[in-house]
Amino acid sequence: MKYTFHPHAEKDSTRLKIITTIISEELGDRFREDIETTISRIRKFPRAYQLVSRIHRRCRLSDFPYGIVYRLKPNEIRVLAVMHLHREQDYWIHRT
Repeated sequence: MKYTFHPHAEKDSTRLKIITTIISEELGDRFREDIETTISRIRKFPRAYQLVSRIHRRCRLSDFPYGIVYRLKPNEIRVLAVMHLHREQDYWIHRT
């Protein structure tokens, strides 16, 4: 199944990749790989992950305290946020 990023989710992801790379290039690479691996898992099993609302799901990254919030649409997975699991849990809720 194909996937797309909401523009704000793309900004979330890019900002976090930059921050982790500033800390350490190796950390930035690991973060990017973790996002890619998580999206691959979502694409294979889109209905397997935790519902955080009636229509939104969240899949946790393996090595970082972040999750990918997404919505299933008829022909795609719409990534709405790359969010820290312990901060502002619902800041993405207005995204479609």
